[in-house]
Amino acid sequence: QVHLVESGGGLVQAGGSLRLSCVVSGRTLSDFDMGWFRQAPGKEREWVGAINWSGAHTSYVESVKGRFTISRDNEKNTVYLQMNSLRPEDTADYYCVGGHGMRFDYWGQGTRVTVSS
Repeated sequence: QVHLVESGGGLVQAGGSLRLSCVVSGRTLSDFDMGWFRQAPGKEREWVGAINWSGAHTSYVESVKGRFTISRDNEKNTVYLQMNSLRPEDTADYYCVGGHGMRFDYWGQGTRVTVSS
């Protein structure tokens, strides 16, 4: 069974940075394309970005381009979301996801990010 566990969320001031981690167990990380979603209070879930199995290709929603970076270390079975220049509108629960292409079959439990103004 595949498990995804996120960590690294917390409270940060606007303009600050956080790095989220997602540890995958039960399967080899290189079996999956990975991604991140987020859901802000009272809003629909939003795709944030994705990274292919090798790490050679990434894509992002327009609102985080240039500020967020997804990376992965397949040896450590870990995916990262580096978030810089954080804004209050980035406040959300962030979810790590795994699958193939843009079909994500596996989801973590989420980690909360709060950005204060």
